[in-house]
Amino acid sequence: MDVTDATFQTEVIDRSRQVPVVVDLWAEWCGPCKSLGPILEKVVAATNGRVVLAKLDIDSNPGAAQAFQVQSIPAVFGMVDGQVAASFVGAQGEDAVRAFVEGLLPGEEVSEVERLVALGDEASLIAALELENDDVSAVTALALLLVERAGDGDRDAALNLLERIPESPETRRVAAMARTEPVEDIDASLADLLGSVKGDDASRQRFLDLLELLGPEDPRTAEWRRRLTSALF
Repeated sequence: MDVTDATFQTEVIDRSRQVPVVVDLWAEWCGPCKSLGPILEKVVAATNGRVVLAKLDIDSNPGAAQAFQVQSIPAVFGMVDGQVAASFVGAQGEDAVRAFVEGLLPGEEVSEVERLVALGDEASLIAALELENDDVSAVTALALLLVERAGDGDRDAALNLLERIPESPETRRVAAMARTEPVEDIDASLADLLGSVKGDDASRQRFLDLLELLGPEDPRTAEWRRRLTSALF
């Protein structure tokens, strides 16, 4: 459901006293919000009403947004009994989001690793991996956090982390983010690389990474994969 400044007290604060409420702070201009939103909707829907999702457009509802004192979006808060029980900032994969939502459910047996992953901050994720070195949710969430922070050595650290767990669509996406600097025109970059993918491993890997950044839902991905196949064979 969409909530506003006018309905925030009733639909979020008061309602969280009966059922956990996940508050998704987003804006139309926020690209990562658009990728996180469908994941939140899918995971919350799977709880069959045991958790409620409230979407809050911060541009239209500055009062409610200010209550959370967020510095960046997407920002997600889990409300239980009128209080913030857990939160995270930035786009997350489905495994991490599921752990976050399940951590809000009452009466559920939640392991210490799951609890730490649900908290989502760097210290908690590191603590989770100290308990379980190859936990998929913890590895993926921490790798994504490092990639998005992009400090000195963070991208290499993220790639090293991902080597602990089996490859999946989510790990390929995060690895591609770690290896690839943002580009303004992906189509132009792909076109420039196409002539060298056959003989140059680095060009071929960069080409594949850019396709991961586009994602399977982008209609351009299938066409560029077809052109890659033609260039290679």
